[in-house]
Amino acid sequence: MGEHIYYLSLAHLAKLIKTKEISPVEITKECLNRIENLKGKLNSFITVLHDNALKEAKKAEEEILNGHYRGTLHGIPYTLKDLFFTKGIRTTMGSKIYDSYTPAYNSTIGDKLAEAGAILLGKTNMHPFAYGMTGENPEYGHSRNPWNEQLITGGSSSGSASAVAAGECVFSIGSDTGGSIRLPASLCGIVGFKPTYGLVSKHGAAALSWSQDHAGPMARSVEDCAIVMNTIAGYDINDPGSILTNSADYTSILTGDIRGMKIGLPKEFSKQLVDSEVNNAVLQAINKLEELGAIIKDVSWPMLDKAMAIGNTIQMSEAISYHSDTVKNHGPEIYEPVRMRLHSGFFVSARDYLQAQRARVLYFRDSIKMMEDVDVVVSPCSPVPAIEIGTQECEIGGERKNVVALLSQYTRPFNLNGFPAISLPCGFTDKKLPIGLQIAGKPFAEKKVLQIAYAYEQSTDWSNRRPIA
Repeated sequence: MGEHIYYLSLAHLAKLIKTKEISPVEITKECLNRIENLKGKLNSFITVLHDNALKEAKKAEEEILNGHYRGTLHGIPYTLKDLFFTKGIRTTMGSKIYDSYTPAYNSTIGDKLAEAGAILLGKTNMHPFAYGMTGENPEYGHSRNPWNEQLITGGSSSGSASAVAAGECVFSIGSDTGGSIRLPASLCGIVGFKPTYGLVSKHGAAALSWSQDHAGPMARSVEDCAIVMNTIAGYDINDPGSILTNSADYTSILTGDIRGMKIGLPKEFSKQLVDSEVNNAVLQAINKLEELGAIIKDVSWPMLDKAMAIGNTIQMSEAISYHSDTVKNHGPEIYEPVRMRLHSGFFVSARDYLQAQRARVLYFRDSIKMMEDVDVVVSPCSPVPAIEIGTQECEIGGERKNVVALLSQYTRPFNLNGFPAISLPCGFTDKKLPIGLQIAGKPFAEKKVLQIAYAYEQSTDWSNRRPIA
């Protein structure tokens, strides 16, 4: 096969399973062994479902041998970020306050993946309550970057990113409120996809900011993310934010042909601080897209500089609304930086919240106008490569910047407007750390985002590099 089983793509493994050349049990055992071997290095998991995963893998094997193949995800091992509810299995939200909490029902995503025959290996580590961009968690131990164990994975879907990057699972499901799928994907050298708000159900997922929360796939290739989208996308009556749309095959557009497609470069992004190696890699990626036949255009996004203030005001208010009882009853037990962020929500007035939501409408209209003449816009995903665990400020462009604000400067704008966005590898630094390219599209333009991302990915070898042998 040329590569270890645990590093094979979902698409490749699905073909081998369907033709009975490989067993779901064999793949699951490889992943479980990988998890065991790396747990002391990466700390990707909060809960590993060893026995249950093997049981489900054997069931999948029997079904397939008896001619009952369910589809592409049948027998494929995956993980869930530990804020997606799992019936009878603890869901901690990254905090030991909920160490023994076992939900009475599954998230809609979990049910859809189970119905498709995917094998749940476990629940992945995360920033407590998903309220942080670094992925640090002193309660369960920090997730560590597979490219350098002293560095952050990015957050809040930290364990999902490290697990996928290191071959501990084939794909994972993360959540994204300000970049929490895309940022760790960028820093760990994988692909992370945040679909349009409302396209993938959030029912059974602990909220941070329900009007900005998104759920989506994290995998080692664009195609694998598209395959997972085919299963998890769709209307859910149990999710108030879910939107009724036509079903789609997100793999159907992955041709590699992007000739004539228009790619926008928001001039406001060019004014933001960015590491020189990151900037050079993204510029080279843009040149590659132009070589592939895309048309590069400058665009203007006047309200971009308001995105952080609007998004933070909404997030603080919604986060404390959801977690107020936990803060009141268990405040001292909460990781201090997270507790401080949650406490800030108490000081956001109803007037402030409503004004932010009104401003959000203007921001959405401004976003639509910015993309009138282009199919997608591109930017760096993270302005810096992975930094050392515990870093609070980062020097960039001769300035000292708060890490949380810095890390989310390119990602948060697409949570506030709900547009689809993907991060995929576009290079490496001199220290062999991954660099991510972000591609974002108009609402429900997932296919165009995936099409352009796939074309770029196929023209380079960045996504084929692995952090650990």
